[in-house]
Amino acid sequence: MPSCWEKSGWGDNDFSFATVTDAHSGSKAMKVTLTRRVDGDRKALITESAACAPVVTVGKQYDLGLFYKTTTPDAAITLFRHDTTAGWQYWTDLKTLDMAAAWTPATVRTPAVPAGTDRITWGVSVYGTGSATTDDYTMEQVSEPIPPATCTGTADECANGKWTVLPTQNPVRSMHSVVLNNGKVLLIAGSGNSEENFAAGTFTSAVYNPATGSYKVIPTPKDMFCAGHVQLADGRVLVMSGNKAFPVVGGHGYEGYKDSYVFDPVTETYSRTNDLNDGHWYPSATELGNGDIISFGGLREDSSGSVTAERWSNAQQQWLPLWQVNQTWSFWGLYPSMILMQDGRLFYSGSHVFGNGTPGTGSAIYDYDANTTTAVPGLRNKDERDQSASVLLPPAQDQKVLTLGGGNIDSNPAANRLTDIIDLKAASPAYTMGPPIPQGTVDLGNGKVAQTGAQGKMYVSAVLLPDGKVLETGGGLHNRADPVFEASLFDPATSAFDPVAADPEARGYHSSAFLLPDGRVMATGDNPGNGTWNHNVSIYTPPYLLKGTRPTITSVIDNEWVYGDTQRITVDRPVVKAELIRPAAVTHSSDPNQRFVDLPLSVDGNNVDLNVTSNPNMAPPGWYMLFAVDANGVPSVAKWVHLQGPSALAADTPSAHVHAFADSPEGAVTEPGGKRTSQKVSTTVSGCDRHYGTVNVCVPTVFPEGVKKTTVSRCAWLKKNDYGRLRINGEDDPLGLDPSGDGLACGKKDLIRR
Repeated sequence: MPSCWEKSGWGDNDFSFATVTDAHSGSKAMKVTLTRRVDGDRKALITESAACAPVVTVGKQYDLGLFYKTTTPDAAITLFRHDTTAGWQYWTDLKTLDMAAAWTPATVRTPAVPAGTDRITWGVSVYGTGSATTDDYTMEQVSEPIPPATCTGTADECANGKWTVLPTQNPVRSMHSVVLNNGKVLLIAGSGNSEENFAAGTFTSAVYNPATGSYKVIPTPKDMFCAGHVQLADGRVLVMSGNKAFPVVGGHGYEGYKDSYVFDPVTETYSRTNDLNDGHWYPSATELGNGDIISFGGLREDSSGSVTAERWSNAQQQWLPLWQVNQTWSFWGLYPSMILMQDGRLFYSGSHVFGNGTPGTGSAIYDYDANTTTAVPGLRNKDERDQSASVLLPPAQDQKVLTLGGGNIDSNPAANRLTDIIDLKAASPAYTMGPPIPQGTVDLGNGKVAQTGAQGKMYVSAVLLPDGKVLETGGGLHNRADPVFEASLFDPATSAFDPVAADPEARGYHSSAFLLPDGRVMATGDNPGNGTWNHNVSIYTPPYLLKGTRPTITSVIDNEWVYGDTQRITVDRPVVKAELIRPAAVTHSSDPNQRFVDLPLSVDGNNVDLNVTSNPNMAPPGWYMLFAVDANGVPSVAKWVHLQGPSALAADTPSAHVHAFADSPEGAVTEPGGKRTSQKVSTTVSGCDRHYGTVNVCVPTVFPEGVKKTTVSRCAWLKKNDYGRLRINGEDDPLGLDPSGDGLACGKKDLIRR
């Protein structure tokens, strides 16, 4: 090998390295050849040493250049970085090289150098049979002047952003929010957790148009209250299961049905698909790299827990029969957060809804093809992650997941401030402690007071923003009670929170927040235990929209993209990064498909070439919001692009370039269990005692700490939280709210010396 170059690579393949005389300049060039490949790659790489690897400056970007010839379409410029604490590690693939018989120049710009990085190396990876010959490598630091930022609001707004409550209310009790590929928002209510609506067969959805601020109510065929949903590769929305029945005192709990529907953004109508194999009230929904959807958990038609995994075939456009789907026969709980990893495995983050987490460590890696589950350690207080939030941090190429907040509606402690972060690139990934969520104020029924001690929040919303930060907002301290008013921005680069303006509206159970294509954040919903609903809608304007003029994407040459592609856009002024952000499909703090995919740049004035990942597991097929961002972190308005599905994933195409990672997990490995029908689940799984009031009222099975186990104390708490008159259902009074036995909880006779 030439001086300061080394042989590198991994996987099962046959290869050769050579120095050849067919040079672009001088007398020699490097050639890497693969003659057989099962997986992995081979590459010539700048030697990972202080003597050879170029020094870099944190926060700066670098233009990397080389000349190449290839006989394979499966070659990419691959970048590594030296972390001063963790050592050398794979950073990202920057650019897939087009096949070229003659010497061809290639340039690409690195992302901003992250904190703790002092050196980089790079080279060309070959991950398909054929060869790549390279010569004349160059590296130049980018010296883009940062334009002055002009504050267009008050000083406080420019530092913390601002919230606006819209004048028009959401007309439906929506708890599901899906951003459509035309920029509109599908808001699904079904019955809206209303027994009256359910009995009347009044099931609703609405489509919100941010451009006009208007709503269109959509006929909805079934009660999609607490269904699962996800955008398909073609932009339609798959909605699975929902509420077949509300609980009956002394009988069954909530029940899920087997029906499934597709919503078409063009016609704004629902159409039915084939049925699921089982009922799934509160199911997960994760898109895989080939466009298939995989779903776990939820409650069956008999209100027991479903142990049946479901798989939607993108090729067949239907749910597969049970015998065609790998099964663990495990109950993954309700809305288990299953995040697609870069090699196609699924990471269960530990975020879920209702009660305790799954048995074991609380998080795991599930390998669908091998049908094995490997425990992942480190998640703190795993049984207090009920309605926590988990997100794949920006950029998706870093494969880091943040899990934050949570509580437990069974034991009803004060919700926590915990955050944990996991690096799925590590050989044996494990959660490590993150910074605590900042504290705000909480309304305990007597007005807002400052949070104290370890008080945090559940019902957290976490939103990926185009500047690469994460907005966490909303929440509550206890089961469907005590709203918390706090919001902050988490910066993955520094692993720190920055408190910002808080939503003035309560956003607890059945609330959601999500990114709009114009870079603002919309927040909707709140359904406290007294059964009321907050129809007010809030819009957050982040600080980056108050820094002056925004860059504009003036043209997108093509909005149909394929993996490994290079796509050109034009901008009206310099930008430092661009990314794809998958539109939200969020409910109950859960959107496991949310991701921010970096697009390395090749810049020529106002023409910017964007280098699309070759790995469909990094960015599953579908419609994405394309943002360009300037040096001040100010994003453009998004353009919609379609990352194509199965046509780009033909069976004879080599598997995408994926570096070995999470390849030595040390946790216990679980094989599939014996075939079974279901998992027994308590009828009080939602943390509500149905002996009191109507079905849409939730009197907690366990009152918050500080409420004494007396009739007077419990009734005072219910009064403070506006529960009103509660009739007793049946003959039992398990919480002791009707000692007088007159059939009315907390009446005057009940409060005498009790």
